[in-house]
Amino acid sequence: MKKLLVASSNSEVLGVVRSVCMNYSAQFEPIFCPDTDEALSFIDYELPELKVVDFTSKDLDSNRILEAIRSDPWLHNGGIIAVAQSPSEAEKIEALKDPNILIVQTLYTFKENFERLLNCILSNQQFLFNRGMQNRLGSEERGSFVCENDPLDIRLYTNFIVNFLYCTNRIDDDGRFALQSTLMELLTNALEHGNCGISYEEKSEWLNNGGTILDLIKKKISQPEFADRKIYIGYEIGKTKSSFIIKDEGEGFDWKSRISDDAGPSIEEAHGRGISLSKSLVSGLRYNEKGNEVSFDIQHLVNVSSSIPGIMIPLKAVEYKKHDIICRQNEPSNDLYFIVSGRYGVYANRKLISVLTPNDMFIGEMAFLLNDRRSATIMAAEDGKLIKIPKVTFLNLIRQNPHYGLFLSKLLAQRVIRQNRRTLELSAEIAKLKESK
Repeated sequence: MKKLLVASSNSEVLGVVRSVCMNYSAQFEPIFCPDTDEALSFIDYELPELKVVDFTSKDLDSNRILEAIRSDPWLHNGGIIAVAQSPSEAEKIEALKDPNILIVQTLYTFKENFERLLNCILSNQQFLFNRGMQNRLGSEERGSFVCENDPLDIRLYTNFIVNFLYCTNRIDDDGRFALQSTLMELLTNALEHGNCGISYEEKSEWLNNGGTILDLIKKKISQPEFADRKIYIGYEIGKTKSSFIIKDEGEGFDWKSRISDDAGPSIEEAHGRGISLSKSLVSGLRYNEKGNEVSFDIQHLVNVSSSIPGIMIPLKAVEYKKHDIICRQNEPSNDLYFIVSGRYGVYANRKLISVLTPNDMFIGEMAFLLNDRRSATIMAAEDGKLIKIPKVTFLNLIRQNPHYGLFLSKLLAQRVIRQNRRTLELSAEIAKLKESK
């Protein structure tokens, strides 16, 4: 069961959440926090994967909650449903481009859509998790989403993908911006110009007359020829890059005349800039002949952490060269290391037993916490950086930020569970081999 933080004192918001969560009682446990400090404490200690942050509650400092989450992206990430009083306030929150916000809803649309949002999140929960709290998906994954003609679907699926790649150290802040911007631009094009058949001229006239694009989309999808169209998003997450395919059910367009460097509206124009922006952010932008399918790639980070724990930012990273010894077997464990970049071989009795990367987060945490001697020698397999944390410094950091101690305890517990699961799997495999003899 997942805990759902509801930072709100608005009776309408609270009533909607209570009512909807009755249908999801086995999946979500709503925790209601009408006080800002109470909500921040819950976020720090419980690390909820899903958060409703209500900007309509005037006695609640929603911006402070948002800033606290944004200030430490290593520990807190993703999963915010923001509730605004009006469309204009929703636009202001959207303009923040906060990567942790899954979706912004007005109070009216929140009442209409909250159950649908929960259902969609539940169906794709493997993409929403706190760093290190769940098994990482395999090194190579592929799958697809099917979007309705609704900007809500576009926003959700974009954030699912972007947050997952960020939290698994495949992209950094720049990569997150590039991927989110590209997906939003191309998916919006697929919805507006593809499935809804809205031309550049029609959109310009509608906006110039004071209309909103959402109203134009609603008008279009109310027509039978557009109503049942879908958008298909395919993804393939490889070892060095991720590839994406977006396909709509529209008539396509003359992409060859638009994809040249000097074609189409400039990037500064109010709209019509999707192709130009996307070409500048990702690699291999390509269309099918018809023009209703576009694909692109984004390169992964290689053995680099996408972010550093907030409490460790003041500490200096130490550079290590290939074959440098980090620590030796049987030495006293006086230091803990956070892996910023690189790969590190773990040798026990001169035999290589594993290789650590930024996905493992730490070097030597077990011996460090148990006050034991090093159980292995650690050697840099390539040039890299580590944050070296002396025991006294670490203890002071934990005293000042006790929620980090709880997080690390959960992290170690998860590792023990995974190791136990793997031991059981190996035992089962050995038993099958014995039976087959």
